[in-house]
Amino acid sequence: MIDKRAMATKTGNFDKPLILAIETSGRLGSVALAQGDKLLSESHFSGPMRHSAEIFPAVTDLLSRFSKKPDQIEQIYISVGPGSFTGLRIAVTFAKTMALANNSKIVAVDTLDCIAANVIDFAPPSPLPQLNTQHGAKRRARFGNSTLKTDDRLAVILDAKRGQFFIAVYEITNDEIRTTHDAIWKKTLPDCLMTAEEFLARFSDKPTALIGEGLVFYKDKFAHKNIRVLDEKFWNPSAANIHLLGRQLALQNQFSDPLTLTPNYIRGPDVTVKQI
Repeated sequence: MIDKRAMATKTGNFDKPLILAIETSGRLGSVALAQGDKLLSESHFSGPMRHSAEIFPAVTDLLSRFSKKPDQIEQIYISVGPGSFTGLRIAVTFAKTMALANNSKIVAVDTLDCIAANVIDFAPPSPLPQLNTQHGAKRRARFGNSTLKTDDRLAVILDAKRGQFFIAVYEITNDEIRTTHDAIWKKTLPDCLMTAEEFLARFSDKPTALIGEGLVFYKDKFAHKNIRVLDEKFWNPSAANIHLLGRQLALQNQFSDPLTLTPNYIRGPDVTVKQI
């Protein structure tokens, strides 16, 4: 058997593995191919909830465009939730298959962090200058520069059904006013379930910006003088952000065991038991 990682070491590419990033937790899925820190290309599915039908053709097309084969993928980064139950299962199953078939390493990326990365960075730019520069430039080109002041919070909102939402909250950790692409942020409320009323009772005390697909139908529930809903272009997760955050985790050797990896549902799916 040929050891791909041994070959990579011999060719000097050990620090530039071929990476596949998958985002199927939200309504609009995407996949991306990267070589180490460098994002090669990202492909978005044609419409909402097309994950099952388009993930294999999209991955095949990406690999073909760069003359790569599936068995060359050394690392696979996935959005692990919370989010669409079906979408999360698709990504986890795909990653496990790649791990078992090709010995690919898996990195599980938090979905709410992935969405927050549309607006903020989670670490100083110095540890990964090339990665931060490349993704920062792409993000500014796509989203533009907005400014969150030092007393601003950012909250990501996803619909969890039953009148509840998956929510995470982030706050700036330095004491300067900085553009969002180079600020340093900390997750102050881990992923949790909460109603809109509970969120407002706890987080409407100071300016808070909201993003996320949970606002598509329910943004009026979060109306408050201190709450600002950002433009819809910030709301969706992307495979490019999965690569950005996954790469940081991979460099810290934070890989998932394919045998024990499960989606981060937070709460199990609704199941109706049919009476016989």
